[in-house]
Amino acid sequence: MNESTKQRLRRARRTRAKIKKLGVHRLSVHRSSNHTYAQIFAPEGQVVATASTVGKGVLADGEYGGNVNAAQKVGQAIAKAALEKGIDTVAFDRSGFIYHGRVKAVADAAREAGLKF
Repeated sequence: MNESTKQRLRRARRTRAKIKKLGVHRLSVHRSSNHTYAQIFAPEGQVVATASTVGKGVLADGEYGGNVNAAQKVGQAIAKAALEKGIDTVAFDRSGFIYHGRVKAVADAAREAGLKF
């Protein structure tokens, strides 16, 4: 594991510890070079809802999943899935990534679709 990955995971641990004290649902975002993933975890740790550029129904066939437009669609999809399960308030977990680009796009799209955080 390289040094930048270690630093990102350290930031993620610190954020998750603070969210755990709050005892609320957590919207976790992860990005790779080709895809964007979002999950909502219950305070106990179970996965409640998921959305990603890999899953069906988020992107059209042949559409690239590693850009801001794809991340916005993931944000809308995760908000829709959460609201269907009765979750309207979450804490945002950026998984140690900088709040910029695709991570910010997921958050903004989820807010616009009705999630509060």
